[in-house]
Amino acid sequence: MTEFIPPGSRFIALPPSFSMKRGGSLQGARVAYETWGTRSTAGDNSVLVLTGLSPDAHAASSGDDPAPGWWEAMIGPGRPIDTDRWHVVCVNALGSCKGSTGPASLDPATGAAYRLAFPELSLEDVADAAAHVVRALGIARLASVIGNSMGGMTALSLLARHPGIARSHVNISGAARALPFSIAIRSLQREAIRLDPHWDEGRYDDTRYPESGMRMARKLGVITYRSALEWDGRFGRVRLDSDRRDGEDPFGLEFEVESYLEGHARRFVRRFDPNSYLYLSRSMDWFDIGESCSGDTHRGLAGIQVERALAIGVATDILFPLQQQRQVADGLRAGGAYARFLALESPQGHDAFLVDIARFGPAVAGFLADAG
Repeated sequence: MTEFIPPGSRFIALPPSFSMKRGGSLQGARVAYETWGTRSTAGDNSVLVLTGLSPDAHAASSGDDPAPGWWEAMIGPGRPIDTDRWHVVCVNALGSCKGSTGPASLDPATGAAYRLAFPELSLEDVADAAAHVVRALGIARLASVIGNSMGGMTALSLLARHPGIARSHVNISGAARALPFSIAIRSLQREAIRLDPHWDEGRYDDTRYPESGMRMARKLGVITYRSALEWDGRFGRVRLDSDRRDGEDPFGLEFEVESYLEGHARRFVRRFDPNSYLYLSRSMDWFDIGESCSGDTHRGLAGIQVERALAIGVATDILFPLQQQRQVADGLRAGGAYARFLALESPQGHDAFLVDIARFGPAVAGFLADAG
């Protein structure tokens, strides 16, 4: 069991006994975060960034950690989220293995890793932990909360559970609840991990590690993160050169796209804890902003109070399709927000917000300028 903590991470302790939505509590838990920019004297320029399932709090380079962050092209001086104007905070999700307390962390009651003794995790718990960070930093009200993918779900929960915490919201490729297709994909990913004999009910270690299960889970994820249009344009039906094939395996890698998936998966499997993957994946399936309204998602969204909102998606996203971002904008508008829905034509599917900065950057920058 290993945690992967960026060197620039800072930590805020959660309350001594942090209650979880589905029961149980965490003792002595913490959340990892990083910041960029300077808070204004009026304290009105803080922007919170909430991440997808696998990123850490290192969204951009800094003096404490000069390595490029996962959203490097979006955050920094003169960039769309301009740190000459905005004080930016990014938190690592509770339940992750990137510095915040999760299944790979040590349980203070036993001195051993939590593993499957970690309480059932909901995105509402992730949202409550992020809200605690905001308050612990002395931020009375955020200028905006920006959520990507799973972070878009978490942001909606944050706004619903902590009214008045932010003036505005940008929901990027997010959703108010999980759709059956997304649930099905994540269910297969979790099954791949759990069926690996080295998973051993969560009791693996570095020598007996569910590498095959994690590889399959990551490959399934990457396939859904991009679009068929991009796969075709990027790889076509190009075959590997003979010296890159495994001549001993009659069903080994043959196409460039297979080699790409294999390389991408192998780089990931030892950089993310399998149990954390299981917990966070399931928390997304459970999430429904309308849960407290008898399953009425529109009512759940309309109960959120923000002044302005922007929901952005791309037409090629099969994991969080455009209908979900449109639903977010419509629901927030019904609650009184000046809410806009923006559909982008990026060919890069769900991951477009990470790579298609030419389209996403101006949209986010323009919204923040208006919100400011």
